[in-house]
Parts: sequence; structure tokens; C-alpha cells
Amino acid sequence: MKVLVTGSAGFIGFHVAQRLLERGDEVVGLDNLNAYYDVALKHARLGILNAHSGYSHHQIDLADRKPMEALFADSKPDAVINLAAQAGVRYAAENPHVYVASNVTGFLHVLEGCRQNAVKHLVFASTSSVYGANGAMPFSEHQPAEHPITLYAATKKANESMAHSYAHLFGVPCSGLRFFTVYGPWGRPDMALFLFTRAILAGEPIKVFNHGKHRRSFTYIDDIVEGVVGVLDRPPTGNAEWNAQLPDPASSRAPYRLVNVGSSESVELLRYVEVLEQCLGRKAEIELLPMQAGDVPESHADCSDIEKLTGRLPQIGVEVGVPRFVEWYRNHYG
Repeated sequence: MKVLVTGSAGFIGFHVAQRLLERGDEVVGLDNLNAYYDVALKHARLGILNAHSGYSHHQIDLADRKPMEALFADSKPDAVINLAAQAGVRYAAENPHVYVASNVTGFLHVLEGCRQNAVKHLVFASTSSVYGANGAMPFSEHQPAEHPITLYAATKKANESMAHSYAHLFGVPCSGLRFFTVYGPWGRPDMALFLFTRAILAGEPIKVFNHGKHRRSFTYIDDIVEGVVGVLDRPPTGNAEWNAQLPDPASSRAPYRLVNVGSSESVELLRYVEVLEQCLGRKAEIELLPMQAGDVPESHADCSDIEKLTGRLPQIGVEVGVPRFVEWYRNHYG
């Protein structure tokens, strides 16, 4: 296939593009290379992708309508994986307009590109943050998720609704993937594992919120990639048994679905830190702090749908994933 991967210089986009190239797909990459975090890290990822003859890169912002229209018209992708977005849950409180421009207007341009160019499948990143104030564990795609508690989550919830409308009106097959706390090599410097590693090695304290009582479905990047590619290869066709009187949020009569992609194991944050300490051979100086606004005490993924769809469960635990990250970090940063 020829696959347009947006956000290809980002953490998940880079790994997904690599996986597609390795299996012989042609990848059209898009990234605006913004300065939200270290651009040098993005260029290093792109250096690896550009070494593949099947990769071509385009520095375009999703929110720029005309360049987006031209890219779709020129490249004519068979499928699209939309992983570009303004990242950072807390950053949204300070820069709301940036989020809406990238995550809502930009996503509209992706949907229009798919509609106008007969794209066979749009796979797009959503987030476990859409579950918001929902406290029923584990989080299931079949539960309502109507109470996002951050603007970031609200924009992703909007993406899910927009995608359903395009699936219903224009028959664009759409799969929304709700990712759970992704970590691993080439990760984002603003994420906890990166911040903790840097601070511990520098002998600085790490900030642990909710007094360390957070629990998360920490999901290793390889499991995320396998989920994305597995879903990509299985476009939705519509659920003939969908009941309008008892509507299932995860499916539709239209070619549309929502799928959790995350570890089925919920791990306490202090255990995550403990494994990191073991890998680094150093104890962390921990500053225990209250829970931040917009945060939730626990996330726990129900992975039964991704297993039914792809035949595979996310399976790499923190005892394996954290050492792999530390090995990469030491090699990359010396």
C-alpha cells in the first residue's frame, strides 16, 4: 500500500512508519516539525526514515488547507494513519487555540482529503483521556465517554464524532484508536519516563503526582505499532447488528469503529519508578505532590476488542519495556 502517515517525525508516527517500510509499504510522511519539544530528536527520527527508498517527507502543517489538499491530490494514498496532533495534555490549558487548529481544523483537512481522494481506510489517534471523569474500570470502548476533563481530550472526542459523520455521510472507513500511556525508545521528552530518567541521572528530584498513587496502563511502543498496523489491515465495514435504541459507542452501521490500544495491566506509578531505578542503578529522590488538575487517578484498558480484531494482545510489560528505553536513552544521549 501507499500510506500517508501524519506526524511521522513524532514518537508513534516514526515507529509506525518504520514498521510499514520494513514490510514493504510506501510511506508518505507529513510533519510540521514544530518546536513543542526538541526538534533535533525529530530530525534524528527522520534521518532513519529518509534512509528508506520507500519514504518521502513533506513538512506541512495539518491546519494549512491548501498544502493539505495538494498533498492528497499529488500522493493519492491508499490509506491514511493520522498521528499528527498538538501533544501535551497540560500545554492545552495555556495554548487552547493551537490545539483546536491542529487537532480539530487539521483533522477536518485529513477527513476531506480522504473523502475527495477515495482513501480506503483512515486510522486516527484518539486517546484514553477521552474517558475523563468515567470511573468504571477497565475502560471499555462500549461505555459512554461523554465527560472529558481536559481540552486535549475534548479535541480527540471531537475527532471521533467528526470521523463518524464522514463514515456515515460519505462512506469513509474510519478506525479511531484510543492509546494508553505510550512509552519506549525515541519517546517524547515531556513524558514521565523521559523526565524521570533525565532527572535521576542528573541527581535531581522527580515530581510524582497524586502522592504516587496513580495507576496506568503503561503501553510499550511496539505493542502500539502492532495494534495500529493490525487495525490498518482490517478496515471496518459497518455493524449490521447495531441497535439505534441501545447505541454502541464503539461501532455503527457506518464503516466506523473505536478500539482501545493499551496494556491490560494497570501498574502503580511507584512500581514504574522502581523498575527505572533498578535499570539506572540509582535511587530516585522523589517529591510527592497532589494530583494535578485534569489528571485522573487510574487508567486501565479493556483490550478484548483489539484481541478479537487482530488476534493479538499488547504483551510487553514494564519489566521488559523500561530497560529497553533506558538502553536506548544511554546510547542516544551518551
